[in-house]
Amino acid sequence: MSVALSAVGTVASGALSGAGGEVGRRASERLHGLLGRGRTADGGAGAGAGGGEEQPTLPVTEQEQRAAALRLVEVARRSPEAAREVAEWVRDASWLAPRAVPAVADGASRPQMLPPTTSAFTDREDVTTWITALLDGAGPVPGAPVIAALTGPGGIGKTAVAVQCAYALRERFPDGILFVDLAGASAGTALPPSDVLARFLERLGVPPAMVPGDEARQRDLFRDCTADRRMVVVLDNARSDAQVVPLLPASSGCLVLVTSRHRLGRLVAEHGARPRVLGPLSTADSVLLLRRVAGNERAVAPDAVVESVAEAAGGVPLALCTTGAGLAVREHLAWERVARQLSEREQSADDAGGSVDPVRQAQDAAYRELAPECAAFYRALAVWAWPTVTVMCAARAADVEEERARALLEELARVHLLEEVGEERYRFHDLARAHARERAVEEDGHGRMAAGVRRVAVAYVRWAAEADLRVMPLRWRLGPAYRALVLPEDREPADGRHALAALRRERENLAAVVRAADHHGFDDLVWQLCEAMWGLHLLLGFHAQWIDTHLLGVGAARRCAEEFGDRRAVGRMLVQLAFGQMGAGRADDAERALAEAVAAEQACGHRRGQASAVEALGLLRLKRWKYAEAQGCFEEAREILRGVREGEDGWEDVPRATALLEHHIGRAEAKQRHFAEALARLNDALARFRRLPGGGDAYNEGRVYMSLGDVHLEAGDTDLALVCLDKAVTAMETAGAGLQLADALESRARCHRLSGRPAQAAADLRAAALRYEENGDRTGAERLRVELAESEA
Repeated sequence: MSVALSAVGTVASGALSGAGGEVGRRASERLHGLLGRGRTADGGAGAGAGGGEEQPTLPVTEQEQRAAALRLVEVARRSPEAAREVAEWVRDASWLAPRAVPAVADGASRPQMLPPTTSAFTDREDVTTWITALLDGAGPVPGAPVIAALTGPGGIGKTAVAVQCAYALRERFPDGILFVDLAGASAGTALPPSDVLARFLERLGVPPAMVPGDEARQRDLFRDCTADRRMVVVLDNARSDAQVVPLLPASSGCLVLVTSRHRLGRLVAEHGARPRVLGPLSTADSVLLLRRVAGNERAVAPDAVVESVAEAAGGVPLALCTTGAGLAVREHLAWERVARQLSEREQSADDAGGSVDPVRQAQDAAYRELAPECAAFYRALAVWAWPTVTVMCAARAADVEEERARALLEELARVHLLEEVGEERYRFHDLARAHARERAVEEDGHGRMAAGVRRVAVAYVRWAAEADLRVMPLRWRLGPAYRALVLPEDREPADGRHALAALRRERENLAAVVRAADHHGFDDLVWQLCEAMWGLHLLLGFHAQWIDTHLLGVGAARRCAEEFGDRRAVGRMLVQLAFGQMGAGRADDAERALAEAVAAEQACGHRRGQASAVEALGLLRLKRWKYAEAQGCFEEAREILRGVREGEDGWEDVPRATALLEHHIGRAEAKQRHFAEALARLNDALARFRRLPGGGDAYNEGRVYMSLGDVHLEAGDTDLALVCLDKAVTAMETAGAGLQLADALESRARCHRLSGRPAQAAADLRAAALRYEENGDRTGAERLRVELAESEA
């Protein structure tokens, strides 16, 4: 019962989110068949259905899943053949569960995510000694990592200490180091745990398609992945306990280093974290750090002068590094001048009855030494809390050419007002960004700052739209950003994959741009950017970000519609939001969003959009096993498309969209066991795809052949099924669709097995396993190799 329950939960969750791809879809449909067989036998009401319904519906709630598992047990007890079929389904379904990648596995990832340390690091050896003592102290508690919480004010060096300690101790942790900046300076910038878990799971070797959409299951998988590892996890700049707790590994072999400006009481009380407050450096260590950063090339200054500079910096490492960096890059800037400036500022604060913030004092001094152009550039970068600052972002924010932006970014990094965190990728310390923003407000004003945000947003919309077109060329688009875009004629086969990787690298910046544009009221850019993120989210997930940004997109589109914007954008945003909600397992929310989308598209007379929304509603119902309702939606969408006239939006897309709908209708008819109607419908879809301009659509031809093969198999005609699956294999090879080719080979292997051809079945399984391996699906490859080994035993 417990094994069946786990399998039902895995398949039901994957059916909504799309996890597991075609293999997951087949497992869901097989479960529907098994549960339907159970209710046919005794007339009872099966899992997930109300009493008296003839067909089961997808078991979503815990109660529904428990009832479904019980039904499977009852079916298995009826005959040896039924028991074998249920056992086979449970075995196959278990492979769909997100799987931990143990550290000892072949090809296991041992991530090394630490940012580079600095040769100027000074003092703090006592912290490493303290952490070592924690590790060597009381015996390990099973499932409980050693947690050290380093707290202190901004600029005190918490991040540098955590990184230095992790480097010093890494020999004790051979399974890798995870690092994340939680951006907890404010509630608006703090990363949600779900985003961090998705990032960590990928670095631990979990294929992106297998990362769950909801935080709870991501957390469980993360704990599975780290359970037997000896790792360091650095959680930098945390805002709250709630941000940290889901990121704790469940392994006594792990060390967790948390840094925060806030006391993390729950982490201490409930999870055994040991707190340590970092204080200022001593005068002697401050002098040493200053001299290290300033460099030996400078003329030797009297100790008393250097000490006065160090004391003015208050022993705060950020202030010391900022001051020292200014001295390092300006050979004519004398120690005495710096000491005098700092002393005068202190005296001015004393006269005013206030106190001097040493970090702010150092930043003010560094800022005054910047050339006017560089000072304006520094202010422009701070118009929003970008997760990282790229050359494109910097150039647009400051309205300069990219080559000039590169030079100015390097100049700010040299004086420690920015830090370089990757190739042509920079970030502010949050105190430096706050300083730059204050200067921007005072010297530039909110109007000029808003203009900078708009330039950045426009640039990202253009960039993301171009990348999205390369990822999914055949999809119809609405936003003006797509109008002038065309694919290059000499486009390489891997171009779409490269574009998707680029979108992934900019994922956090894209979300930040959506929020910035929304804050400033640039509604036209908000919804367009969300539309351009479709390929990123559809193929890679990141459901928390998907839903958050698209809720803003829906609001922006509605405000545009109320004014003079494109009323069609409302439905577009609601449809994209609904797919994100499906991925997160929120089927009812998705149903409501799609119903709103249909109404919005109908209200503005946008037939192409209305058909798309109705089609999406049908796909959701197909996933939920509401096959008759799904068929009704697809037929309705087809009728709406027939009303699109030449010259209307979407007219050119109607033939392909109609072919897709015919395929959907055929699938829905087949699941209702209307085989003759399904075969006719699928053959019509096949003909339509072949007639499309440009030589047809090989990929979708292959998908239809797969569906035809499935129908013939369900109808008991293995010979015709084999003919269709042979054509599916050829079509997927032509389309270069590696994972779909693997699925076609796997289906053909099943057909060979049912026809009594074990040698051909084994050959197809080996070929499918190779395709899964080549396309990064190690779980699929392993699953088939286990099946091969069992069949040959």
